[in-house]
Amino acid sequence: MITNYNDLNIDTIKNGYLFQPETDCYICIECGTEYEQGEVFPIDNRYFTAEKMMKHHIQSQHGDRLNTLLSLDKKLTTVTDNQKEVLSLMASGISNKEIASQLKLSPSTVRHMRFTMKEKAKQAKIFLALYELTFETTDDDTTIVPIHPHATMVDDRYKITTDEELNIIERMFSSLDPLILKTFSTKEKKKIVILRKIASTLEQNRHYSEKDLNKILKSIYHDYVTLRRYLIEYGFMDRSKDCSDYWLK
Repeated sequence: MITNYNDLNIDTIKNGYLFQPETDCYICIECGTEYEQGEVFPIDNRYFTAEKMMKHHIQSQHGDRLNTLLSLDKKLTTVTDNQKEVLSLMASGISNKEIASQLKLSPSTVRHMRFTMKEKAKQAKIFLALYELTFETTDDDTTIVPIHPHATMVDDRYKITTDEELNIIERMFSSLDPLILKTFSTKEKKKIVILRKIASTLEQNRHYSEKDLNKILKSIYHDYVTLRRYLIEYGFMDRSKDCSDYWLK
């Protein structure tokens, strides 16, 4: 494993891979294999995009994600061997009666176990919210800037204090009205602050043509293509498939 599961969001852990905007690559979190976006990969007379190739890699090289996660140490999963067996059988789609027969339990016991797991999942969500409100909104009494709702690859790069944000904005922009960027940093925290500041100048619920968006971004920074690309990849904006329509998420 190339990275700590604790640093990844739930979707990334479920999928087994992440997308890294700075390298334009999909990366397997189990072995580090990379596939660059934009390339096409041939397999048995078929052609795969980078993401589809990564999905194929995960399945062929690492197997089913559920089994991979169930094989992790109990310290990470907090799941007992008996619970692993039950989860595996439930995922297979067989009935409670069939599970009960295989495990030599009563169907009512299996139903209760299924209900208990659902309740634990609900409780885990609430606990996570409590944890974030308690520990991730403060850092030595310094407020952490909220993460935008559609952020991708949420990790330590998003732990930005209000003081850090103000300092980055002051150093990276030569003017705030009109907004003019000095340089687009490769440092992750600075990049996020820059993109958030630029996104704040765009209108919610408005759809921009590519030409209109380019004009706005070019007035902020000469490399408007890079700004547009990262606004999409970091989840600040979305676009239509033909790239003719852009809007804030």
